[in-house]
Amino acid sequence: MAANAFTVEVAFALPHKQRLVAVEVHKDTTARQAVALANLSSLFPEIPSTTFEQAPLGIFGKALRHPESTTLRAGDRIEVYRPLQIDPKAARLERAKRQASG
Repeated sequence: MAANAFTVEVAFALPHKQRLVAVEVHKDTTARQAVALANLSSLFPEIPSTTFEQAPLGIFGKALRHPESTTLRAGDRIEVYRPLQIDPKAARLERAKRQASG
């Protein structure tokens, strides 16, 4: 490993499949660049590659406002978030309607 290099992990999950990819990066690498280095599109061919290029990101469960400029530290776990399938408010409303009628 180079003197200024360190390892981070990039995580992505589907309901039936999860992957955690270790990536060696340099000190000025951003979260978005680390996701590109992880090459998740090869591990998830069923997902369009643009998903990984544009998806919201987080580090250890904390969403990043600017993943293109957030630099990483050794040991960080970058999480790639999927879009919600249904709005949580709409889901609650549907549950309440089902409970009221049955």
